[in-house]
Amino acid sequence: MVDKETMVADETIESANVNKVLLCAPRGFCAGVEMAIKALAWMVRAFEPPVYCYHEIVHNKLVVDRFRDRGVVFVDDISEVPQGRPIMLSAHGSAPEVVAAARERGSYVVDAVCPLVTKVHHEVKVRAGKGYQIVYIGHEGHEEAVGTMAVAPDAIHRVESVDDVAALPDFDQPTALLAQTTLSHRDWADVAEAAGERYPDLFTPSRSDLCFATTNRQSALMAVADRCDAFVVIGSANSSNTNALAKLAGEAGCERVFRVNGPDELPDDLSGTVGVTAGASAPEDVVEAVIAFLDPTGGVEEVRITAEDEYFPPPRNLRELLTVIDVVATLAVGGPVGQQPPLQDRTIGASDVLVTL
Repeated sequence: MVDKETMVADETIESANVNKVLLCAPRGFCAGVEMAIKALAWMVRAFEPPVYCYHEIVHNKLVVDRFRDRGVVFVDDISEVPQGRPIMLSAHGSAPEVVAAARERGSYVVDAVCPLVTKVHHEVKVRAGKGYQIVYIGHEGHEEAVGTMAVAPDAIHRVESVDDVAALPDFDQPTALLAQTTLSHRDWADVAEAAGERYPDLFTPSRSDLCFATTNRQSALMAVADRCDAFVVIGSANSSNTNALAKLAGEAGCERVFRVNGPDELPDDLSGTVGVTAGASAPEDVVEAVIAFLDPTGGVEEVRITAEDEYFPPPRNLRELLTVIDVVATLAVGGPVGQQPPLQDRTIGASDVLVTL
């Protein structure tokens, strides 16, 4: 797999000799990323800069750079935020002590955690409260894993491999299995099976912890992989679900797999049929730019395996703030309060928000 992170600037690259592009669907932004990006965009418009964000809002270099250009400052420690500034907490979820520190320090705090991550945090809290030891499948150092483990640090044990499971102690307490939402299903299944063999009475949630969007993007890739001479996976190197897609394309038999931020990271010798997909935090305008670069002579065939209509509304306190701003704006222009149209957050895509930010 070719994995290039640094974008090449001011360099003209000839288009590839591609016959056809097989475009995976679903691809790109998931419901949680849509919510987080739009929430941060609303904060940028509601407050004087700088707005602070704890960790990258999502794991995508281009998205983060666009917000930086609008005055957003990304920090890895809440203590870096000046007292009284607005703070956004990222989509990956934050440790309870981070949330508390943000509320103490920030003038206005919006937690943009994905509801699916919140579900895992809640399950950790419940199981730990009932005396369980928790086997948690997650990547070391990943923000989601760090935040989840901080919910019950004395009761949770992170594993990534079958060997990690074998190295765990024999617990006297009941045992539960939970997982990072953005894992590859194949990676999750192997470790989960090992945990089940190690702890026969292992508790697992009735609904998988794996994000539906992650699973859908992997299934869409597998639906076209055997037809492709090469595969392009759009997304950043620190995106877990993007890396899982690239790994899966290689395991499916694609000899050439490129994980890229944008078209200027692609080689100019691609040919034949090329598969294209995007991780859950990659903007659609970058997908369009990649296809334009590939310029397939035989056109683009979108292969859709399912429709995604999930919608996560902005966090409640941000919705309330937007309503107040809307009322003030209506009064300022002499309009009738209470008769202004509702905010149409659901009908506005995050990719469009980024383009117009």
